[in-house]
Amino acid sequence: MVAGTIVVGGGTGFIGRAITRKLKEIGYDVLLISRQPSLNAISWNDLASEGLPKSCVAVINVAGQNVLDPTRRWTPGFQQNVYASRVHTTRLLAEEIKKMSKPPNVFGVISGVGFYKASETETYTEDSTGGNHDYFSQLCSSWEEASLLPDDVNVRRFIVRSGVVLGRSGGIISQIYWPFYFGLGGPIASGKQYMPWIHIEDIAGIFLHGIQTDSVKGILNGVSPQIITNYEFAKALSRAMWRPCLFPLPEFAINLAFGKERASMMTQGQKVLPKRTLESGYEFKYPDIESACAECAHSFVDPSTR
Repeated sequence: MVAGTIVVGGGTGFIGRAITRKLKEIGYDVLLISRQPSLNAISWNDLASEGLPKSCVAVINVAGQNVLDPTRRWTPGFQQNVYASRVHTTRLLAEEIKKMSKPPNVFGVISGVGFYKASETETYTEDSTGGNHDYFSQLCSSWEEASLLPDDVNVRRFIVRSGVVLGRSGGIISQIYWPFYFGLGGPIASGKQYMPWIHIEDIAGIFLHGIQTDSVKGILNGVSPQIITNYEFAKALSRAMWRPCLFPLPEFAINLAFGKERASMMTQGQKVLPKRTLESGYEFKYPDIESACAECAHSFVDPSTR
């Protein structure tokens, strides 16, 4: 039985695919929005001209150009793409929701822990301030503000500030798999920087929880409850893949490849806790880095190569 239609912006991406799979498993009909229309997806231009389907019960937006795309230089043009793919798409969805005579029940949007200032001492929760210290924090602020709806639009709204998402089919694991596989993996720079992280199953699970739980509203931190450093992540992934962890990636090389401003996403970090996420009743499937890395490495590592 179909439980209703849910619209997922960015539904063809890494996180969007995971959310879509979970929604379909429990009976929702899913309409995807992507840059290019296809058999199962409409384009953002289609949305602007035709609006949201009257049958939709929830709208989710996880769209966003990959900031750490190694094939793209950190130019003003690319920065504009990063901004527009997040802020403009979220604003368009909010505008289309406002036009509906019977709007969806819930509007869920992704954001990032880059909202919080990098720090070696501060521990942040959803109640912490931020959003105004650098390009990425200002991007998160604009992203979240774009989802605002008037008080007279009766739609429950929640925002998930995501950490680094770990999963087999995308994100950071897909980018660093081969160096680790060949025993060349290691921490980024000193490895001492904190690394807020979450498994792909849990970021998708939090969105599903937000859709289904009427009490969920406002900010949720989409991070594991376990605080780790980048070095601890590299060690856990190496162990899961039965490989050594010997070769740190020098900070100067990262700055050279990505540009210093963008590289700061990898060379700096912060301690972030999912206080409200846990209080809302969400239970993490992968609460520790060892189990998360073991799942990510499972399909890659042939036992005979150990």
